[in-house]
Amino acid sequence: MRHVITFGFLFIVSSWGSAVEPAAVDGDQLAKIYFANQTAEITNQTFAEINSLSDWTDRRDQYHDQLLEMLGLDPFPERTPLGARITGSVENEGVIAERIHFQSRPGLYVTGNFYRPVKQETPLPAILYVCGHGRVKRDGVSLGNKTYYQHHGAWFARNGYVCLTIDTIQLGEIEGIHHGTYREKMWWWNNRGYTPAGVEAWNCVRALDYMQSRDEVDADRIGVTGRSGGGAYSWWIAAIDERIKVAVPVAGITSLKNHVVDGCVEGHCDCMYMVNTYRWDYPMVAALVAPRPLLISNTDKDRIFPLDGVVDVYTRTKKIYQLYDATDKLGLHITEGPHRDTQELRVHAFRWLNHYLRADDSLITSAATPLFDQQDLKVFPELPSDETVTSIHETFVPAVGTNDLPTDIGSARKLDKTTTELIRQKCFGGWPVVGEKIDTTLVAEASNATTSVRVIEFNSQTPYRLRIYLVGPKNTKPSSLTLHVLDKTEWSAALSGLANLVPAHTFEVQPDEREWENIAAIAKTETIAYVAPRGIGPTEWSTEAKARTQIRRRFMQLGQTVAGMQTYDILRATIALQDFLKAPDLQFSLEAYHEGASWALFSSLFMNNVNSLTLTDLSPRNRDAPDLLNISRLAEPPQIVLMQAARGRRLQIRNRRDWDRQWSDLLAGNQLADQAVSLQSSSPDRE
Repeated sequence: MRHVITFGFLFIVSSWGSAVEPAAVDGDQLAKIYFANQTAEITNQTFAEINSLSDWTDRRDQYHDQLLEMLGLDPFPERTPLGARITGSVENEGVIAERIHFQSRPGLYVTGNFYRPVKQETPLPAILYVCGHGRVKRDGVSLGNKTYYQHHGAWFARNGYVCLTIDTIQLGEIEGIHHGTYREKMWWWNNRGYTPAGVEAWNCVRALDYMQSRDEVDADRIGVTGRSGGGAYSWWIAAIDERIKVAVPVAGITSLKNHVVDGCVEGHCDCMYMVNTYRWDYPMVAALVAPRPLLISNTDKDRIFPLDGVVDVYTRTKKIYQLYDATDKLGLHITEGPHRDTQELRVHAFRWLNHYLRADDSLITSAATPLFDQQDLKVFPELPSDETVTSIHETFVPAVGTNDLPTDIGSARKLDKTTTELIRQKCFGGWPVVGEKIDTTLVAEASNATTSVRVIEFNSQTPYRLRIYLVGPKNTKPSSLTLHVLDKTEWSAALSGLANLVPAHTFEVQPDEREWENIAAIAKTETIAYVAPRGIGPTEWSTEAKARTQIRRRFMQLGQTVAGMQTYDILRATIALQDFLKAPDLQFSLEAYHEGASWALFSSLFMNNVNSLTLTDLSPRNRDAPDLLNISRLAEPPQIVLMQAARGRRLQIRNRRDWDRQWSDLLAGNQLADQAVSLQSSSPDRE
């Protein structure tokens, strides 16, 4: 074994680089080790099954479809009429820049500038230029980032091309949102399986449709380029649409390790990422361009696309190009500089596109310079009232509703059969395929005249070794118990009671005799257990808001969510209890509050030994619940509740009074709900 220092603390890795559980560390260190482990796992599995060209070509269509799904483009949207309009043009130095807009779907306006030579006799090769995050405003009015990057379009039009430069939804003339999870706390985007990367990819697809409608465009010779955010969108469109014959993404890709372990995710908004349902590292995206010409271009001092990660993506992508015997069509261009649109980056991109689209290897003799006043490139004199750009995140990805809830056991069982496995694949694909050895250990034991408390540790997922507090009558082996799932608030309350009997094992929580009396009153006659998943109690990571946001976004990069892995921890806790009590037929009732209600509801979908669930403050809508990848595409909480009821489980939904009406309305007149679901107000001490 060899020792490696990283993140400022010590952990051990094997000779092939897989991290192993560390010594005692705090919550932030645990999270860092976890991210390193998971990233290494994903990286090591990339192309692991690809040893021949047929291995790749047999799977390529599947990978292509997976990427579409992760972009929110499955089912593929309808190609509705573009409704393209030219609102004016401006001319300078032999170049015409048209002000154009089209609708990639009704109301989803895309603004752009179409650059072409004043004199053109035949169709020319064409470039789709997608813009990075270059904000341009005058008097508070957005002119679109297309005006920031106008020098690229102008250069192409002066050098034998036509070029369409399009705005993004974040910084276009109509200003949408790229920062849902980054800044706006729209964690429900994960529930919906939504990413603005999908909208940008779709707008690029429709931009190609528009370009092919123009007589000036040679439809067989279309390339794409862009930098930063535009570099990322270049990847999406080149990977999913083979009308792109040549691609030059600039400063738009790096390795998963850079994003998760090295923290580059903190410098990027959501448009840079697919919803990573299938747990990809980024060479998978790059490989989908093969064997078409691809130049990966970057600077050597780019903090958000670091050099080592860029080189890693290139090196691993090269494996696929080698299988095609097409390594001459894969290039790596690194030049000196920071994350900036430098002239050196432009020159090499121009030369690569000239070579593959125009068979022209002559020297570049003209610089890319702006030709127009930015105001003259603005498309809309007034923004359209029917635009959906600012709200596209609400509708872009289809979601299920609650209009057709199952009303009887038969239909609920059918829903359960068709939905549970999909939930496992699409929402919890980040769970381990094979669980680690549970390794339950008795840490401490204490008792009084009637009641015992046992403190148990178990492995959930390296490096998370969690604790269960098992409380019940002395000298009994239960055949059933109630498992209390603890969120942050419930953890403090439960531990304050348990601190009366096992003070050395409750992490300095102050004892509360009243809480102990509540616990002991129940435990005289029945066995109860308490468990907190990762991120709660002793494994809690930073409480600083920005740090917590970026930890959540790291989980997203791994094809997970915090709530999704906390749900896994609850499932593992039930296995640990069965193992510790040597009771494989142990039956469970689950009780949970707030966030924990969601963890309990979903973990029990994958358990056969649950009799009942008592859930307080369970949200009736995914939008307001802990985020699970893609769940809103499959089921809302009322469907899950009725699926549970169809299994013969009793459910008590104890919600705050302002939610009771929603639950009542949703389940009103539902025969199955009337039989199995009890709706109650929260008890006063939990309000």
